[in-house]
Amino acid sequence: MAKVYYDRDANLKVLSNKTVAVLGYGSQGHAHAQNLRDSGISVIIGLYEGSKSRKIAEADGFNVYSVADASKEADVIMFLMPDHLQASIYRDLVAPNMKKDATLAFAHGFAIHFGQVAPSKDNDVFMIAPKGPGHIVRRMYADGKGVPVLVAVYQNASGKAMDIALAYGSAIGGGRSGMIETTFGEETESDLFGEQAVLCGGLSELIKAGFETLVEAGYQPEIAYFECLHEVKLIVDLIFEGGLSWMRYSVSDTAKYGDSVSGKRVIDDRARATMKQILDEIQDGTFAKNWILENQAGRPAMKKWVRTEREQLVEQVGRNLRGMMPWMDKKEAPEY
Repeated sequence: MAKVYYDRDANLKVLSNKTVAVLGYGSQGHAHAQNLRDSGISVIIGLYEGSKSRKIAEADGFNVYSVADASKEADVIMFLMPDHLQASIYRDLVAPNMKKDATLAFAHGFAIHFGQVAPSKDNDVFMIAPKGPGHIVRRMYADGKGVPVLVAVYQNASGKAMDIALAYGSAIGGGRSGMIETTFGEETESDLFGEQAVLCGGLSELIKAGFETLVEAGYQPEIAYFECLHEVKLIVDLIFEGGLSWMRYSVSDTAKYGDSVSGKRVIDDRARATMKQILDEIQDGTFAKNWILENQAGRPAMKKWVRTEREQLVEQVGRNLRGMMPWMDKKEAPEY
């Protein structure tokens, strides 16, 4: 079982004379910055020139610097911008300007684990990864609660990297619910696998396959949408609240029986072998290499995929049906 730390294991005085630069002021950035400040930590914001977040951060009362200038001022530099931007930002703006013994911090291990950011041996490097979106991290902190975080140390140059990490995690509220120890490699590889095989890739394709199976068999698309997409939320909410056992307790006996006889026929040994292959490609760096190259080329394959997916029948039917549901806060993805 993983080791779990709490507020009692952290000493905020470790950060009392330090300045934390939060690079980015999006979903996670605003939550980290505001929670740190409310915990008594000195915080500045680093943004690229022309960032739309500048006015928001200034309105929230923060001093906003360029990334280069924020790096000069900071004792702890937290990277909270997209993975594919971190390598160039570190190389061009952070590394040439940061203090020799500054601490580098991340909320996801991708850039470090796959060698996109190669810090000096003089730097402590840690990760604090909240297991929830930024608005929840902020709201729970403001309510006197906290979102669990993952904590990891990649380099311990000072001998105090874990102390700094735990202080940071506690200051954003993670120590109230628990800070679970991991490694950069474990966090990165498991996160990518979960996204690809289950949460995004796997679930999306399962929904589409079920929808298409019913439509091709002659059932109305609207009926197929309700059964294979709309009601996913009902089931996921039950799983979220009490695990698989609570979901199975809550659904009908007919649904439970169908689960028991059909689930393993859909996710069979072949599907599990494919999952293993996906994990292998994450572990050996194939996925990271392809994603980096896709970005360098301007994302041609990804842009084509997004356009194609938007025009799927399940998406068209969904837009129409959601218009019939006044209780929903309807969303429409912008053009990619």
